[in-house]
Amino acid sequence: MSTTLAKTETVVRNWYVVDAAGKPLGRTAVTVANLLRGKHKVDFTPNVDCGDNVIVINTDKAILTGNKLTQKTYYRVSGWIGGLKETKARDMMEKRSDYAMELAVKGMLPKNSLGRHCLERVHLYKGAEHPHAAQKPVAWTLD
Repeated sequence: MSTTLAKTETVVRNWYVVDAAGKPLGRTAVTVANLLRGKHKVDFTPNVDCGDNVIVINTDKAILTGNKLTQKTYYRVSGWIGGLKETKARDMMEKRSDYAMELAVKGMLPKNSLGRHCLERVHLYKGAEHPHAAQKPVAWTLD
């Protein structure tokens, strides 16, 4: 019995569009992370970057369930003493919903160079319009 391993030069990258309108932020991020890794493919290999390009539209219409809008907090550190900044999820979703989606997807990817390469292939947009029509993306429905 032989095992088929994907090679980097033979990987075929497709383009997918994921609509986040009315869907939970975390569930959408899971789907996007799996598409970026290539886990939906038959020849998935954990140590090879065999994922696809993903376009996420309507990130401003993604929802947070439960009390996350009021209780969830995003932190960032400037590097200076006392430089810890915090932002509530409500403010983040109003002003930078694409960045909130990017942080959610980033947290679900491997913390190594493979994960960083995967994150380069996600394209996030607040509205329903995107400039990638020439790539002929296929709509991916969330389960």
